[in-house]
Amino acid sequence: MADNQQKLVIRNIGLMLSGKIEEPILDADCIIALDGKISAWGREKDLDTEGATTLIDANGVTLAPGLIDSHIHPVVGDYTPRQQQLHWIDSTLHGGVTTLISAGEVHMPGRPKDIVGLKAMAIASQRWYENFRPSGVKVHAGAPVIEHGLEEQDFKDLADAGVKLLGEVGLGSVKDGKTARQMVEWARKYGIQSTIHTGGPSIPGSGLIDADMVLETGTDVVGHINGGHSALPDDQIICLCESCTAALEIVHNGNERAALLTLNTARELDKLDQIILGTDGPAGSGVQPLGILRMVAMLSSLGNIPAEIAFCFANGNTARRRELDTGLIEIGMAADFVLMDQAQHAPGKSMLESVQYGNLPGVGMTVIDGVVCSQRSRNTPPAWRLPSVVS
Repeated sequence: MADNQQKLVIRNIGLMLSGKIEEPILDADCIIALDGKISAWGREKDLDTEGATTLIDANGVTLAPGLIDSHIHPVVGDYTPRQQQLHWIDSTLHGGVTTLISAGEVHMPGRPKDIVGLKAMAIASQRWYENFRPSGVKVHAGAPVIEHGLEEQDFKDLADAGVKLLGEVGLGSVKDGKTARQMVEWARKYGIQSTIHTGGPSIPGSGLIDADMVLETGTDVVGHINGGHSALPDDQIICLCESCTAALEIVHNGNERAALLTLNTARELDKLDQIILGTDGPAGSGVQPLGILRMVAMLSSLGNIPAEIAFCFANGNTARRRELDTGLIEIGMAADFVLMDQAQHAPGKSMLESVQYGNLPGVGMTVIDGVVCSQRSRNTPPAWRLPSVVS
């Protein structure tokens, strides 16, 4: 190991979740990262744990890839004018979320809708979250909402400047599927991923986006398929599950019954690998620091899904659909982890069983790029056991 190389060793892990829906549980009690990237995992006796610059004793708790919120609406820094709230991203970290993905910076006061202005704001948003990570959290932002007047060159310009996301299609002036599809295809040509608003209007200026428009537009992500807030009729949700190869995004701020309908339909169609999770906050419903954990517990308990699979909806599925370098236990992926344990006095014989009963786990630590970013969560219920930094 090079003299200045940073080596993280986490030992005494009771359960390791992989994020991989095809193999959610790994036979491992130790994981190693070099310079913020996963380099090895397995049984401690088989690994080279010497020379650790950071040694963590997991004390028997569960380690999982850091959770990912696939649908947020940030503005600037760790502040949201939507709820006049500071430090909402830091609070989200305390819910085990290490990566956030913008579906559009739509709550910016005076958000520009002219072409020059919306491109400028998207590039600026991408830059300020690239340069500033609140409490260490990775925020993928700079997601322009498409407006009439955008041309192919504009998407190339955005991509050349580092923009990789489109905000929710339907929140701007483009409301017809034909125009939206053309812009989505231009975006895709230049490596920009797209999401569409699904369901009834959420903010002034938005409108109903039904299944026909979702299918015609052909985005990479069916944004809040369970509504944000109002869901589509059941037959349209079922139609989208049957017809789409895109990610099927279920959000905390949507309709819970529609969320379970989506889950059950996807399971019948053998499409659970398409399910990803978001909060759709900050929004009128507020900020949900524990929103992703609550979705995992809700879908596991009411949807009769093993908890280890439900956790994949919150990290590995999203990582694969969003083409991220985090969210999976794989060599070379970012060393972004959440360490958690069964909440004190919560029913169940294990953390996973407790979650499948609908209870939240207690978060004891988060790690991002191999660096400890938070310890005992101030937001989750207290866990029975806590990991500790040994050295």
